Amino acid sequence: MTVRELRQPRLGIALALVAAALLRFWALSQGIGFNLGVDEPEVMERAVRIMKTGDLNPHFFDYPGLYMYVEAAVAVLRFLAGAMQGKWAALAQAPTEDFYLWGRAVTALLGTGTVWVVYRAGLRWSPQTALLAAVLIAVMPLHVRESHYVLTDVPATFFVMLTFLLSLRAQERETIGGFALAAASAGLAGALKYNGGIAVIMPLLACAMTPRLRGSRLATACLIVVTMIGAFLAAAPYSLLDLPVFLNQFARLSSEYRMPPTTAEPVWVVYLKHLRIALQWPGSVMVLVGFAVGCWNIVTGPGRARWVLAIAFPLVYFRFLSHQNIIFARYLLPIVPFLSLLAAASVVAAVGWMRRAGLPARVRNGLVIVLTVVAIAPPAYTAISYDADAAKTWTQGLAADWIKRQLPPGTSIRLEGSLALKLPAAYKTTYAKQLLMDDTEDYAGRGIQYLVASSQCYGQFFADPVSYRTEYDEYQRIFSLTEEVARFTASKDHPGPELRILKVKQP
Repeated sequence: MTVRELRQPRLGIALALVAAALLRFWALSQGIGFNLGVDEPEVMERAVRIMKTGDLNPHFFDYPGLYMYVEAAVAVLRFLAGAMQGKWAALAQAPTEDFYLWGRAVTALLGTGTVWVVYRAGLRWSPQTALLAAVLIAVMPLHVRESHYVLTDVPATFFVMLTFLLSLRAQERETIGGFALAAASAGLAGALKYNGGIAVIMPLLACAMTPRLRGSRLATACLIVVTMIGAFLAAAPYSLLDLPVFLNQFARLSSEYRMPPTTAEPVWVVYLKHLRIALQWPGSVMVLVGFAVGCWNIVTGPGRARWVLAIAFPLVYFRFLSHQNIIFARYLLPIVPFLSLLAAASVVAAVGWMRRAGLPARVRNGLVIVLTVVAIAPPAYTAISYDADAAKTWTQGLAADWIKRQLPPGTSIRLEGSLALKLPAAYKTTYAKQLLMDDTEDYAGRGIQYLVASSQCYGQFFADPVSYRTEYDEYQRIFSLTEEVARFTASKDHPGPELRILKVKQP
């Protein structure tokens, strides 16, 4: 990308959106029917149940209800399309796995839309900052990966960024209605994922920093809070209509996040490592410089309000996450677009410093190109590699296809591992954390006909049998008590764990 192209933001943002869409829709069907993303069924199964029963109460409040309703609406459209094609003659004939692709497409669309929102917000700094920030979030591996799943993190991130954009606009226009609109967006973010409700701090800060607000500042702040709560309840109404169940499940969920951490390192250190992996080292350095530039501008101006909003939310949100002891990298998504903006701002600030230092234009242009490539290339490479691998047929897919071809419905199968195959409901499937934890002598007595062993469980023991002699011997005993009927080993064309399908010997 040349410096001249950087000055053509319309072409640049169009290319960024195309790249974002390609990265998010590529390999969108990976794993459907046999190896879904963690927690995807929590959303999709309830969305399909809402469609099939007409009961709008999700009866589940680990997530707020909004995305379940969105996916239920999409499931209705998918069912109608399938019915017109002759795929189904009744709702009972439509299995949940047939709705995942359309459901994932909604997440991918919102992930792509986030790139546009980042760009629009970045224009408050400069067209160059806006474009570079949009490109950075377009290729960000963490955002690309999570845009492939029916989960709430990417949709919540979209509305967090929309709240940021609307808060900036409200602060510029100094209208009460603008702040109410930003608050409603924060309420929708919270109705997608409870953490998203933290976005309400942005319209509140913008209100506090608006010099000529048309109305009482206190009244506007109260309106922001009331509007945010109202939008949340409108989008997730059973949080109120089924209040006792909501409160009980919310309290149980909160207690789980307060359990002792499972890592030796502090939670905030683990999350910083996740961010470093997502941003790569060049991007991480640029984000730190962006934070420094932002703090300097908050103290000296100009643009104090926009810098406060860009820095305050990620800091508050990160501190909140650091006190939650269940750790997933995807929980960081709402702050990733802000970090992209800060990294972009640091690059543009560096160009300004070079100009003021009197560096020749040719040298400045060369450095701009180097900084841009250094910022974009590493995450883009990682994102493309992820999609390329996801598009391959994984060992889980090979094993699932074999089972569907070779074993009749009703077969009882026991699988091991947290990432075990998810087989159709026609099979009697049970799951074990590790097969060696079972009473392996009584599989036949319990009616179990087949086992699926995974190298995700036994691999470390077989790699070092001296250190894990007990576990190694136990797995060898399991293999000796069963008949191996199929094995699927990872290769360049078929990534994934090694899977062994074992037939239980009958007494």
